[in-house]
Amino acid sequence: MQQHTKIGWVGLGVMGEPLCQHLLTAGYPVSVFTRSSDKSNAVLANNAQWCDSPAEVAKKSDVIFTMVGVGQEVEDVYFSKKGLFDCDISDKVFIDMGTTAPSLSVRISRYAQQHSAQSIDAPVSGGDVGARNASLSIMAGGDEASIKSVSALFECLGHVQIMGAAGSGQHAKICNQMVVAGTMIGVCEALLYAKRAGLNCETMVAAIRQGAAGCWTLDNLAPRIIKQDFSPGFMVDHFIKDLAIAMQETALMGLDLPGLSLAKSLYEKVHDLGHGKSGTQALLIALEKYTQQTQ
Repeated sequence: MQQHTKIGWVGLGVMGEPLCQHLLTAGYPVSVFTRSSDKSNAVLANNAQWCDSPAEVAKKSDVIFTMVGVGQEVEDVYFSKKGLFDCDISDKVFIDMGTTAPSLSVRISRYAQQHSAQSIDAPVSGGDVGARNASLSIMAGGDEASIKSVSALFECLGHVQIMGAAGSGQHAKICNQMVVAGTMIGVCEALLYAKRAGLNCETMVAAIRQGAAGCWTLDNLAPRIIKQDFSPGFMVDHFIKDLAIAMQETALMGLDLPGLSLAKSLYEKVHDLGHGKSGTQALLIALEKYTQQTQ
Protein backbone atom coordinates (compact mmCIF):
# COMPACT_ATOMS: atom_id res chain seq x y z
CA MET A 1 0.00 0.00 0.00
CA GLN A 2 1.70 3.13 -1.26
CA GLN A 3 0.99 6.70 -0.22
CA HIS A 4 -0.16 7.52 -3.74
CA THR A 5 -3.08 5.14 -3.10
CA LYS A 6 -6.22 7.26 -3.33
CA ILE A 7 -8.43 6.97 -0.26
CA GLY A 8 -12.16 7.63 0.00
CA TRP A 9 -13.96 8.29 3.28
CA VAL A 10 -17.73 8.41 3.92
CA GLY A 11 -18.97 9.42 7.38
CA LEU A 12 -17.24 12.05 9.53
CA GLY A 13 -18.84 11.75 12.93
CA VAL A 14 -17.24 11.35 16.35
CA MET A 15 -15.23 8.35 15.15
CA GLY A 16 -14.93 8.96 11.42
CA GLU A 17 -13.41 12.43 11.51
CA PRO A 18 -10.32 11.61 13.62
CA LEU A 19 -9.74 8.37 11.70
CA CYS A 20 -9.86 10.22 8.40
CA GLN A 21 -7.41 12.77 9.84
CA HIS A 22 -4.89 10.02 10.59
CA LEU A 23 -4.82 8.97 6.93
CA LEU A 24 -4.43 12.57 5.82
CA THR A 25 -1.60 13.07 8.28
CA ALA A 26 0.07 9.92 6.93
CA GLY A 27 0.15 11.59 3.52
CA TYR A 28 -2.63 9.78 1.68
CA PRO A 29 -4.83 11.79 -0.72
CA VAL A 30 -8.39 11.53 0.66
CA SER A 31 -11.76 12.29 -0.93
CA VAL A 32 -14.68 12.64 1.50
CA PHE A 33 -18.44 12.76 1.73
CA THR A 34 -20.69 13.10 4.76
CA ARG A 35 -24.38 13.91 5.06
CA SER A 36 -23.77 16.97 7.24
CA SER A 37 -21.27 18.92 5.18
CA ASP A 38 -20.20 21.10 8.13
CA LYS A 39 -18.67 17.99 9.73
CA SER A 40 -16.15 17.94 6.88
CA ASN A 41 -14.60 21.33 7.73
CA ALA A 42 -11.71 19.95 9.79
CA VAL A 43 -10.61 17.38 7.20
CA LEU A 44 -11.06 19.83 4.32
CA ALA A 45 -8.75 22.20 6.19
CA ASN A 46 -6.22 19.35 6.16
CA ASN A 47 -6.38 19.04 2.36
CA ALA A 48 -9.13 16.43 1.97
CA GLN A 49 -11.20 16.85 -1.20
CA TRP A 50 -14.99 17.20 -0.98
CA CYS A 51 -17.27 15.01 -3.10
CA ASP A 52 -20.99 15.54 -3.69
CA SER A 53 -21.98 11.87 -3.29
CA PRO A 54 -20.63 8.48 -2.20
CA ALA A 55 -20.51 7.50 -5.88
CA GLU A 56 -18.12 10.37 -6.58
CA VAL A 57 -15.95 9.23 -3.66
CA ALA A 58 -15.81 5.71 -5.13
CA LYS A 59 -14.94 6.98 -8.62
CA LYS A 60 -11.97 8.97 -7.28
CA SER A 61 -10.63 6.34 -4.87
CA ASP A 62 -8.80 3.01 -4.73
CA VAL A 63 -9.75 2.15 -1.14
CA ILE A 64 -13.01 3.44 0.34
CA PHE A 65 -13.79 3.52 4.07
CA THR A 66 -17.29 3.95 5.47
CA MET A 67 -18.13 4.89 9.06
CA VAL A 68 -21.86 5.59 9.27
CA GLY A 69 -24.56 4.96 11.87
CA VAL A 70 -27.48 2.58 11.44
CA GLY A 71 -28.05 -0.31 9.04
CA GLN A 72 -30.31 1.57 6.63
CA GLU A 73 -27.70 4.31 6.29
CA VAL A 74 -25.07 1.68 5.47
CA GLU A 75 -27.36 0.12 2.87
CA ASP A 76 -28.08 3.53 1.33
CA VAL A 77 -24.40 4.50 1.23
CA TYR A 78 -23.56 1.35 -0.71
CA PHE A 79 -26.62 0.45 -2.79
CA SER A 80 -28.70 3.59 -3.42
CA LYS A 81 -28.60 5.81 -6.48
CA LYS A 82 -25.33 7.80 -6.25
CA GLY A 83 -24.18 5.30 -3.64
CA LEU A 84 -20.73 3.72 -3.63
CA PHE A 85 -21.81 0.87 -5.90
CA ASP A 86 -23.45 3.20 -8.45
CA CYS A 87 -20.28 3.28 -10.59
CA ASP A 88 -17.56 0.99 -11.92
CA ILE A 89 -16.04 -0.54 -8.77
CA SER A 90 -13.65 -3.03 -10.33
CA ASP A 91 -10.33 -3.43 -8.46
CA LYS A 92 -11.48 -1.22 -5.56
CA VAL A 93 -11.49 -2.21 -1.89
CA PHE A 94 -14.38 -1.18 0.37
CA ILE A 95 -13.93 -1.16 4.16
CA ASP A 96 -16.96 -0.75 6.43
CA MET A 97 -15.74 0.29 9.89
CA GLY A 98 -19.17 0.76 11.43
CA THR A 99 -21.18 -1.90 13.27
CA THR A 100 -23.45 -3.58 10.75
CA ALA A 101 -25.55 -6.74 10.73
CA PRO A 102 -23.32 -9.60 9.59
CA SER A 103 -25.85 -10.49 6.88
CA LEU A 104 -25.50 -7.01 5.34
CA SER A 105 -21.71 -7.28 5.42
CA VAL A 106 -21.98 -10.60 3.56
CA ARG A 107 -24.32 -9.01 1.00
CA ILE A 108 -21.92 -6.10 0.44
CA SER A 109 -19.03 -8.53 0.07
CA ARG A 110 -20.85 -10.72 -2.45
CA TYR A 111 -21.82 -7.73 -4.57
CA ALA A 112 -18.26 -6.43 -4.52
CA GLN A 113 -16.84 -9.80 -5.56
CA GLN A 114 -19.38 -10.11 -8.38
CA HIS A 115 -18.08 -6.79 -9.71
CA SER A 116 -14.34 -7.58 -9.40
CA ALA A 117 -13.92 -5.64 -6.15
CA GLN A 118 -13.29 -6.58 -2.52
CA SER A 119 -15.12 -5.68 0.69
CA ILE A 120 -13.91 -5.93 4.27
CA ASP A 121 -16.10 -5.58 7.36
CA ALA A 122 -13.82 -3.97 9.93
CA PRO A 123 -15.77 -2.70 12.95
CA VAL A 124 -13.76 -1.14 15.74
CA SER A 125 -13.63 -0.86 19.50
CA GLY A 126 -11.99 1.84 21.60
CA GLY A 127 -14.43 4.74 21.34
CA ASP A 128 -13.53 8.35 20.66
CA VAL A 129 -10.32 7.99 22.72
CA GLY A 130 -9.10 5.13 20.55
CA ALA A 131 -10.07 6.98 17.38
CA ARG A 132 -8.12 10.10 18.38
CA ASN A 133 -5.10 8.07 19.54
CA ALA A 134 -5.12 5.67 16.56
CA SER A 135 -5.26 2.80 19.04
CA LEU A 136 -8.52 1.12 18.02
CA SER A 137 -9.03 -2.62 18.03
CA ILE A 138 -10.06 -3.47 14.45
CA MET A 139 -11.91 -6.76 13.85
CA ALA A 140 -11.66 -7.63 10.16
CA GLY A 141 -13.76 -10.06 8.16
CA GLY A 142 -13.21 -10.86 4.50
CA ASP A 143 -10.64 -12.22 2.11
CA GLU A 144 -7.37 -12.57 4.05
CA ALA A 145 -5.20 -11.42 1.16
CA SER A 146 -7.35 -8.30 0.72
CA ILE A 147 -7.12 -7.49 4.42
CA LYS A 148 -3.34 -7.86 4.36
CA SER A 149 -3.13 -5.67 1.25
CA VAL A 150 -4.51 -2.71 3.23
CA SER A 151 -2.61 -3.44 6.46
CA ALA A 152 -0.61 -0.20 6.15
CA LEU A 153 -3.88 1.76 6.24
CA PHE A 154 -5.14 -0.15 9.25
CA GLU A 155 -1.84 0.55 11.03
CA CYS A 156 -2.65 4.27 10.77
CA LEU A 157 -5.84 3.64 12.77
CA GLY A 158 -5.12 0.91 15.29
CA HIS A 159 -4.45 -2.80 15.58
CA VAL A 160 -6.17 -5.29 13.27
CA GLN A 161 -7.12 -8.91 13.92
CA ILE A 162 -8.31 -11.08 11.02
CA MET A 163 -11.46 -12.84 12.24
CA GLY A 164 -12.41 -14.93 9.20
CA ALA A 165 -14.69 -14.68 6.18
CA ALA A 166 -17.08 -11.82 5.37
CA GLY A 167 -19.31 -11.02 8.36
CA SER A 168 -16.83 -12.43 10.89
CA GLY A 169 -15.64 -8.97 11.88
CA GLN A 170 -19.22 -8.02 12.72
CA HIS A 171 -19.74 -11.19 14.75
CA ALA A 172 -16.61 -10.31 16.75
CA LYS A 173 -17.95 -6.78 17.30
CA ILE A 174 -21.18 -8.25 18.68
CA CYS A 175 -19.07 -10.17 21.22
CA ASN A 176 -17.30 -6.91 22.06
CA GLN A 177 -20.58 -5.06 22.63
CA MET A 178 -21.88 -7.79 24.91
CA VAL A 179 -18.79 -7.46 27.11
CA VAL A 180 -18.98 -3.65 27.04
CA ALA A 181 -22.67 -3.69 28.02
CA GLY A 182 -22.16 -5.96 31.00
CA THR A 183 -19.06 -4.09 32.12
CA MET A 184 -20.84 -0.74 31.95
CA ILE A 185 -23.63 -2.03 34.19
CA GLY A 186 -21.03 -3.18 36.73
CA VAL A 187 -19.10 0.11 36.65
CA CYS A 188 -22.22 2.28 37.03
CA GLU A 189 -23.66 0.15 39.84
CA ALA A 190 -20.30 0.15 41.64
CA LEU A 191 -20.22 3.96 41.51
CA LEU A 192 -23.77 4.18 42.84
CA TYR A 193 -22.87 1.79 45.65
CA ALA A 194 -19.65 3.67 46.49
CA LYS A 195 -21.51 6.96 46.70
CA ARG A 196 -24.17 5.49 49.00
CA ALA A 197 -21.45 3.89 51.16
CA GLY A 198 -19.75 7.26 51.59
CA LEU A 199 -16.61 6.37 49.62
CA ASN A 200 -14.63 8.81 47.54
CA CYS A 201 -15.46 7.58 44.02
CA GLU A 202 -12.14 8.66 42.50
CA THR A 203 -10.21 6.84 45.20
CA MET A 204 -12.37 3.74 44.85
CA VAL A 205 -11.83 3.61 41.08
CA ALA A 206 -8.08 4.14 41.50
CA ALA A 207 -8.01 1.18 43.88
CA ILE A 208 -10.05 -1.37 41.98
CA ARG A 209 -8.61 -0.59 38.55
CA GLN A 210 -5.28 -1.97 39.78
CA GLY A 211 -6.84 -5.38 40.47
CA ALA A 212 -9.05 -7.92 38.73
CA ALA A 213 -11.72 -5.29 37.99
CA GLY A 214 -9.31 -3.23 35.86
CA CYS A 215 -10.70 -2.51 32.38
CA TRP A 216 -10.97 0.10 29.62
CA THR A 217 -14.33 1.32 30.95
CA LEU A 218 -12.92 2.06 34.39
CA ASP A 219 -9.93 3.84 32.86
CA ASN A 220 -11.78 5.96 30.31
CA LEU A 221 -15.45 6.29 31.21
CA ALA A 222 -15.63 6.05 35.00
CA PRO A 223 -13.87 9.44 35.33
CA ARG A 224 -16.47 10.96 32.98
CA ILE A 225 -19.31 9.43 34.98
CA ILE A 226 -17.93 10.83 38.23
CA LYS A 227 -17.80 14.28 36.61
CA GLN A 228 -21.35 13.84 35.25
CA ASP A 229 -19.89 14.16 31.76
CA PHE A 230 -22.23 12.28 29.45
CA SER A 231 -20.93 13.64 26.16
CA PRO A 232 -20.71 10.89 23.56
CA GLY A 233 -17.66 8.88 22.81
CA PHE A 234 -20.21 6.38 21.54
CA MET A 235 -23.90 7.30 21.49
CA VAL A 236 -26.60 5.45 23.40
CA ASP A 237 -28.82 5.22 20.31
CA HIS A 238 -26.00 3.60 18.33
CA PHE A 239 -25.37 1.17 21.19
CA ILE A 240 -29.05 0.21 21.26
CA LYS A 241 -28.76 -0.48 17.52
CA ASP A 242 -25.75 -2.72 18.15
CA LEU A 243 -27.49 -4.60 20.95
CA ALA A 244 -30.54 -5.08 18.71
CA ILE A 245 -28.27 -6.67 16.09
CA ALA A 246 -26.87 -8.90 18.83
CA MET A 247 -30.38 -9.92 19.87
CA GLN A 248 -31.29 -10.75 16.26
CA GLU A 249 -28.16 -12.85 15.79
CA THR A 250 -28.58 -14.75 19.08
CA ALA A 251 -32.20 -15.51 18.15
CA LEU A 252 -31.04 -16.98 14.83
CA MET A 253 -28.53 -19.12 16.76
CA GLY A 254 -31.14 -20.28 19.28
CA LEU A 255 -29.29 -18.61 22.14
CA ASP A 256 -31.07 -17.00 25.09
CA LEU A 257 -28.68 -14.55 26.77
CA PRO A 258 -30.42 -12.85 29.72
CA GLY A 259 -27.57 -10.38 30.35
CA LEU A 260 -27.84 -9.10 26.79
CA SER A 261 -31.60 -8.68 27.15
CA LEU A 262 -31.16 -6.78 30.42
CA ALA A 263 -28.56 -4.45 28.93
CA LYS A 264 -30.73 -3.65 25.93
CA SER A 265 -33.75 -2.88 28.15
CA LEU A 266 -31.65 -0.62 30.40
CA TYR A 267 -30.26 1.33 27.47
CA GLU A 268 -33.74 1.71 26.02
CA LYS A 269 -34.66 3.32 29.34
CA VAL A 270 -31.73 5.75 28.94
CA HIS A 271 -33.14 6.67 25.52
CA ASP A 272 -36.65 7.11 26.97
CA LEU A 273 -35.20 9.49 29.57
CA GLY A 274 -34.00 11.73 26.74
CA HIS A 275 -30.37 10.68 26.57
CA GLY A 276 -30.26 8.83 23.26
CA LYS A 277 -27.58 11.21 21.97
CA SER A 278 -25.51 10.97 25.14
CA GLY A 279 -22.55 8.65 25.61
CA THR A 280 -23.04 5.08 26.80
CA GLN A 281 -21.87 6.13 30.28
CA ALA A 282 -25.28 7.84 30.63
CA LEU A 283 -26.50 4.42 31.75
CA LEU A 284 -25.88 5.82 35.24
CA ILE A 285 -28.91 8.10 34.80
CA ALA A 286 -31.26 5.17 34.18
CA LEU A 287 -29.82 3.20 37.09
CA GLU A 288 -30.17 6.21 39.41
CA LYS A 289 -33.79 6.53 38.33
CA TYR A 290 -34.35 2.84 38.99
CA THR A 291 -32.87 3.00 42.50
CA GLN A 292 -35.05 6.03 43.33
CA GLN A 293 -38.18 4.14 42.28
CA THR A 294 -37.33 1.11 44.39
CA GLN A 295 -36.64 3.03 47.63
